[in-house]
Amino acid sequence: MSTATPPIGDAVGGPLHGVRILEVGGIGPNPFAGMMFADMGADVLRLDRPGAEGAPGRRFDVPTRGRATVGIDLRDPEGQDTVLGLAAEADALIEGFRPGVMERLGLGPDAVRERNPRLVYGRMTGYGQDGPLARTAGHDINYISLTGALGSFAREGERPLAPMNVVGDYGGGAMMLAFGVVCGILEARTSGHGQVVDAAMVDGSALLTAMMHGFRADGSWHDRAGTNLLDSGAHFYETYETADGRHVAVGPLEPQFYVRLLEVLGIDPADAPQDDRSRWPELKARFAAVFRTRTRDEWVALLEGEDACATGVLTMAEAPGHPHLESRGVFVEVDGVLQPQAAPRFSRTPGAARPRPRDLGAALAAWGSAGERLRRPRS
Repeated sequence: MSTATPPIGDAVGGPLHGVRILEVGGIGPNPFAGMMFADMGADVLRLDRPGAEGAPGRRFDVPTRGRATVGIDLRDPEGQDTVLGLAAEADALIEGFRPGVMERLGLGPDAVRERNPRLVYGRMTGYGQDGPLARTAGHDINYISLTGALGSFAREGERPLAPMNVVGDYGGGAMMLAFGVVCGILEARTSGHGQVVDAAMVDGSALLTAMMHGFRADGSWHDRAGTNLLDSGAHFYETYETADGRHVAVGPLEPQFYVRLLEVLGIDPADAPQDDRSRWPELKARFAAVFRTRTRDEWVALLEGEDACATGVLTMAEAPGHPHLESRGVFVEVDGVLQPQAAPRFSRTPGAARPRPRDLGAALAAWGSAGERLRRPRS
């Protein structure tokens, strides 16, 4: 198991070293985006509700790793002025409130960019900054339900199953926000002007289904969930229960990999045509019977080293101990908590999952007079 690199304030690198991000509160995708920036070496300052920054158990809040957090009252004029001062030192500001909230606080894009015309203002919401539902409450499950993504996470005849909150909050939300903000920063370095990035989870989760819309257009994807190539309709893209009640995942889409899987399973390829959809249910039942003859780990021993696209289904507790993930250091211990390492990887300026700064004063020193104001003891 690998260990974390030094905290911000020590000698650290990363592809975003020197970039300053002001993160204004928020839950879910907003701090996850802040984590991504911090992992890549950006100097991220997180503003939270007064008192929340010192709450017990913060080390377990993995998405807030790698940056300083300070409490500030956004409703207080002095706090608002401090935020504007911090924004003057930043390359970007990210926030995750409902549309109009930051404007009512006097901290909307116009007010902030008046202090710093080059600033990129990243806005993270579920429904976006405009539209009939823009100011309506919701969560990941609601946003992905509107885009057709959730309706596709189901076996035939069963109700949709929420895929945790990774599609809307993180894939369609935080990662799109981070990508958009980096794009904005690059453009601002050329033009000298910042802009607003409207990162809506409905937009991002819809974008993630781009390939499936192409399949629908050519007639190879159907709206009845659980009947398609990648949604558990195919017998060769499915999970199967093993003799010990665990599971294996198989996904040999290419013919040569499919044939290799059949060879290991002892099934004659002539009797298991891959692309005959009419036989998919029958072959799924046959696969299920075969996989129930051995335990998960017995199948892993037979299949994982083969070009059969078959792997064991691991729990989150088991994953860090898998030999491949362990060899790459995919998981790391930070502040005594085992968690995923930064991704993606860079050959010359690698990022890393880092602890929160030990020296808050040093972390605030780079944020000018507004940072100095936050360093002073409260009366």
